[in-house]
Amino acid sequence: MTDLAARRAAFRRLHEAGCFVMPNPWDIGTSRYLAAMGFPALATTSSGFAFARALPDTDWAVPLDAMLAHIAEIAAATDLPVNADFESGYAHDPEGVARNVAACVATGVAGLSIEDATGDPARPLYDIRDGAERIRAAKAAIDASGADVVLTGRAECYLTGHADPLPEAIRRLQAYAEAGADVVYAPGPKRREEIRTLVAALAPVPVNILMSTNPGLKVADLEDLGVRRISVGSSLARAAWTGFIRAARRIHDEGSFGGFDGSVSFSELNGFFRKDLKDRDPA
Repeated sequence: MTDLAARRAAFRRLHEAGCFVMPNPWDIGTSRYLAAMGFPALATTSSGFAFARALPDTDWAVPLDAMLAHIAEIAAATDLPVNADFESGYAHDPEGVARNVAACVATGVAGLSIEDATGDPARPLYDIRDGAERIRAAKAAIDASGADVVLTGRAECYLTGHADPLPEAIRRLQAYAEAGADVVYAPGPKRREEIRTLVAALAPVPVNILMSTNPGLKVADLEDLGVRRISVGSSLARAAWTGFIRAARRIHDEGSFGGFDGSVSFSELNGFFRKDLKDRDPA
């Protein structure tokens, strides 16, 4: 493994110019495969991991200790910088967020995100002042650790059904940047004008955009719009689940094995992991 400080420094440099894709594996195998493809960084996906554990991605259904262990496993799987999807910090109060962020930093991540969703349908978002204070606490915990970990502040306005998500997301992300977030992220915008408006309002703070569907935009398009970082959230995990579900349904409903058509062969996957293992352990 490369030096952790070097990985963290490389991750920060990625946010200084240009645009990069940070895909989201959900286990060691997918982490190793994505790394071999040449992506410059990876990110965990709370939902991808939750689904693999037969849990929903909501209300901290995955216990903190299990999530920390998962993040550490992904961070150790490759030489790439890893950003942790740390949900809302697994605590409501700033002190709890700070304590848990310190534990997340200790897993070996190069970055982590804190969102402002409460998990309470009656009050889906933290008050903006509380949200900013939680970001401030996360930043203080990172600074106290001495680690150069990139902090992302997330506004969940789109995902929680806010009536006017774009201006509210901008207002919140501006507050989170002022509170110490190095990167800002509002999962949801997919139209060019929305993305352009969001990026312009937050400049020069780097903006992460989620591509959870195919809205017709390519990486080059998002770069032209000023996006600095692109993640895919649960999308790769859901693509895998989609293939699994479709094939299983055809077996059950039709007695057909046609769902296997076009699948990657056993020899291709096995060959990749055989070579990968030898590269890691030449002896």
